[in-house]
Amino acid sequence: MRRRLLGAAVAVLAVICGLAVHLGAADTAASDITGDALYVVAVWGGLVALLPRLSSWLIGAIVIAWSVGVELFQLTGLPVAWAGEWPPIVLVFGTVFDGRDLLVYGVTGAALFVMDATVRGSISRRRATSATV
Repeated sequence: MRRRLLGAAVAVLAVICGLAVHLGAADTAASDITGDALYVVAVWGGLVALLPRLSSWLIGAIVIAWSVGVELFQLTGLPVAWAGEWPPIVLVFGTVFDGRDLLVYGVTGAALFVMDATVRGSISRRRATSATV
């Protein structure tokens, strides 16, 4: 239950921070990279909230696959067309392909995987140690 709540809290905070960057920051490379990283964090948090028992490795793989898939989907031109009809869709699908985003997604997803696996491993070791004492 704690993991599910943590995932939900992380997702909500990432969305709030992402909206702050999207709405309040100048359109620069730094704000774009920050927004991309927060997008990955929000996806990770949402996935953990929905499926907290998935392994860290599987969550990381799904998060990266989703993010890369959304970026590649931008090559179809559909997200930019949809944004013309309903601008908030940009927050989920973006608009135009940017190869740099793929790097940001990979690095952020890998960092989240390492963090998640490390924390989960530490908790498991602590539980095992306290169970034998």
